[in-house]
Amino acid sequence: MKVRNRGGLFRAKLELPIVLLSCTLFFLAGFFGSVLLSQFQDIDEVVPKSRILEESVVEEKEDKVFESIPNGDTGDSYVTSIPCQVLSWKPRAVYYPGFATAEQCDNIIKKAKESLSPSGLAFRKGETADNTKGVRTSSGTFLSAYSDSTGTLAQIEEKIARATMLPRSHGEAFNVLRYEIGQKYLSHHDSFNPTEYGPQRSQRIASFLLYLSDVEEGGETMFPYENGSNMNIGYDYEKCIGLKVKPRRGDGLLFYSLYPNGTIDQMSLHGSCPVIIGQKWVATKWIRTQ
Repeated sequence: MKVRNRGGLFRAKLELPIVLLSCTLFFLAGFFGSVLLSQFQDIDEVVPKSRILEESVVEEKEDKVFESIPNGDTGDSYVTSIPCQVLSWKPRAVYYPGFATAEQCDNIIKKAKESLSPSGLAFRKGETADNTKGVRTSSGTFLSAYSDSTGTLAQIEEKIARATMLPRSHGEAFNVLRYEIGQKYLSHHDSFNPTEYGPQRSQRIASFLLYLSDVEEGGETMFPYENGSNMNIGYDYEKCIGLKVKPRRGDGLLFYSLYPNGTIDQMSLHGSCPVIIGQKWVATKWIRTQ
C-alpha cells in the first residue's frame, strides 16, 4: 500500500495563500506609488510655468557674462542692465528700483533747496491762480544738468535716456519738488490737450519720477484710472484711489502720457497723495516729442 506524503500536501496548501498575499502587497504598493507620483506631478503643475521660466532665465543669466557686439557711432560699446518692473500696461508704467544712489539723491535735494518757491500750474482756458488754489501745493524749482557742478543730474539724465530710449535732448529741465505734511497735487495729465490748452508745438510723451526721499506715510503717486477703473464714477480728481506707488529713495517711476499713435492716454491721469507723515522729495523729468 502506497503511503501519501503529508508534508508535501501541507506545503502546497501553505504556498497558495502566500502567493495571494504577495500579489496583494505588490498591487497595493503599485497603487499607492502611482497616487503619490500623481500628487507630485500636480504640485509641479500648480507652480506657474511663467515663474519657472523666469527663475531659470535668472539662474542662467547669473552664470553668464554677456559680451558686447560692434556698436554704431551713437551707441554704447558695453552691455548695461537696468532692473525694472512693469506696474501697468494701462497706462504703461514701469518701476526702476535703485535707479539712483543715496548720494545722488542728497546732491539733488541740496541743490534744489537753494531756489525753492511755490509750485506753479499751466492754466487751461478760463483758469487763474485764484480759482486753482489747492490743486498743487508743493514747493519746487527747475534744475538743469548744465548748472550742476557735481555732475549728478547729467548722470541721471543719461540713465533715463537709456531706460526710455528717448534722447536727452527731448527732456525738459528737472522739476524738483518738495511736499510737506498735507501737501498734494490733484490728479491731472502731463500731456496738454490742444482743445483745453491751445495748439502745442510739441507734446509730453512720458514722465520719469525719481524719488529722492522715503516717505513714512502718504505721498504716493496715484493712477486712479489704471486699467480703466473709476472712469465712470464721477471722480473728483482728489481722492487717492487706484494704483498707488509709494516713494522710496533712489527708485524711479516711468509712465507714458501718449499712445504710440500720438493721442493722449486718458488712463495716464495721475496725482500725488497728501503727505501724512514725513516729507517727500521728487525730481520729475518730462520728455517731449521734440
